[in-house]
Amino acid sequence: MARPSQKQAAPTKPLLKQPVRIGNFDTAAVIGELRQLHEDADDENIGQMPADEELFRALLHLESHAGALKNQQAQRKAAIARVRLWEYLREQADLHQSKAIEHARAAGAEWSDLVPALAVRAPSAAYNKAKRLQASVLAATSPSERPVRRTPEAVREAERQAAARAAAERRAQEESERRHALLAPIAQRLLQHRDGLDDHDDVTFWLDQIALVLPDCRTPTQVVSLDTYVTAAVRELRKIERNAARPVATTDSARLAYEAAIELVSR
Repeated sequence: MARPSQKQAAPTKPLLKQPVRIGNFDTAAVIGELRQLHEDADDENIGQMPADEELFRALLHLESHAGALKNQQAQRKAAIARVRLWEYLREQADLHQSKAIEHARAAGAEWSDLVPALAVRAPSAAYNKAKRLQASVLAATSPSERPVRRTPEAVREAERQAAARAAAERRAQEESERRHALLAPIAQRLLQHRDGLDDHDDVTFWLDQIALVLPDCRTPTQVVSLDTYVTAAVRELRKIERNAARPVATTDSARLAYEAAIELVSR
C-alpha cells in the first residue's frame, strides 16, 4: 500500500519549532580556556597562537595543533569547544553576509553582480540565497517571534509584517508626541484658571500634583506623571458633573481649559 504523500507546508507559514542556535557568548573567554589547555599540555607552539579576540585564526591554529593535547579528556573538551565556536562563526557569517548584501544593493549592485560573490549560477539564485540569509537574520534578531522559513516568500511576508509593525509604532509615537506637546499648555491652563473650577478635595489634590511636576517636566517619567495627574483631575471633575448635575466651571476661561483637558484625555 502506497504511503500517503506528506503535505507540504505553505512557503510563508512560520516554522512550528524555534531553530536551535548557539547565540552570543564570550568567545574570547572560551579561546582563553583552550589556550590554557594547550599551555598545561606544554604545547611548544602555544607562543604562536593568535590573540583570544582573533577567533578565526585562533581556531585554525588550535585545529592544526590539536595533537599537542595528550590527555583524552582535554582532547574531548577542546574539540567540543571548537565545534561550538565554529557553529557560532557559521551563525555570525549569515548575519554579516546578509548585511554586506544589503550594503551592496544599497550601493547599486545588481543581483547579477552578486552571482560570483554568493557562489551561485544565476541572478535569481543570488536573490533566493539572499532571502534565505535574511531568514537567518530575522530568526537571530527577533527570537521572541515565530521562526521564519528559509524561503523567499516567507522572508517577504516577514518583512511586510515588520514594516507594518514599524509603521504602526511610528504612528503611535507621533500621536504620543502630539499629545505630549499639548499636555503642558493644557495643564498650565488648568492651573491658571483653577479658581474657576470646582474646589472639591480630590480635584484640588490632583491640581496640586500638576503644580508640583509641571515646572520641571522634562523626563519621560515626569511627562507620564503629568499625564496621569491631568487625567485624574478631569476624571474627578466629570464625576462631580454627573453626581451634582451642575457645571464644574464657573468662568468661561475655566470652562475652555476644562474642555481642552477633556479632549486631550479622550484621545
